Amino acid sequence: MQNKADRIVILGTGGTIAGKAADAADNVGYVAGQVSIEQLVQAAPPLAAYLLETEQVAQLDSKDMDFATWQLLARAVDRHLARPEVLAVVITHGTDTLEETAFFLQRVLAPGKPVVLTAAMRPSTALMPDGPQNLLDAVAVAAQAESGVLAVMNGRVHGAERLRKVHSYAVDAFASVESGPLGLVEEGRLRWLGAMPESASALGLSRIAKDAKDWPWVELIQNYAGADGRGVDALLAQGVNGIVVAGTGNGTLSVRLSVALERAQAQGVRVLRSTRCDAGPVIGGVLPSAGALSPVKARVELLLQLLA
Repeated sequence: MQNKADRIVILGTGGTIAGKAADAADNVGYVAGQVSIEQLVQAAPPLAAYLLETEQVAQLDSKDMDFATWQLLARAVDRHLARPEVLAVVITHGTDTLEETAFFLQRVLAPGKPVVLTAAMRPSTALMPDGPQNLLDAVAVAAQAESGVLAVMNGRVHGAERLRKVHSYAVDAFASVESGPLGLVEEGRLRWLGAMPESASALGLSRIAKDAKDWPWVELIQNYAGADGRGVDALLAQGVNGIVVAGTGNGTLSVRLSVALERAQAQGVRVLRSTRCDAGPVIGGVLPSAGALSPVKARVELLLQLLA
């Protein structure tokens, strides 16, 4: 009988890490989600030192990530973490929406075992692919961390709440805003730089039990020079359920946009106010604040609130 938690489950969802290009010198003209999770593991021979199990949950480009896949992924993570022999779960993912998926899983599950997301900025066919090292580092972190949703890229460990993609092309594409990374992976060893931030208790899978096609519609809009309320009115006419607005500065909004959002709120549409700035919270104001959440994470938060 298995008594010791020593197995790490790797869930594949596609992304650039599983991408292929016709030319090894081409790092942008590839098709994402072409390589199986088993093949990704085989591409990093040192992973043979770990007791691993793989499962292909999805095979897509993360720009196309959807609610149905989030639902499948959350259920798969929860199912595997409940197994006593499983130490941790690693997820391979595309970079485009990785920060949203990480935050979604943290809010829904707040796992008591490590859940580590990793990705790549170059396809598997590149002359110098970053995927194998990132996957190896992610498994090493999964084996040494204690709990929570983490992301590992380029030797850095990030927490789900502060993680952001900050570069469109560079291998070092992710950062933890305001605080810097939580830790570093150095030749397979995890060195913590700071304590894991406290997180709220798990919302639970019951929050997302509704069929994904029936989840609320939460839209993102921005404040900018010349912004008015016409976009808000168009969303209202189409039956939007929630709106996250990325304001300028401290979540500031043009007078016309603010009036339109207040009108939407009065009609029962939930509104959260975030900021276009890369860091810092939204403080004060008439409309509800998203705190220090980025606009895309504020959208996830509002979505989960509406699913309650």
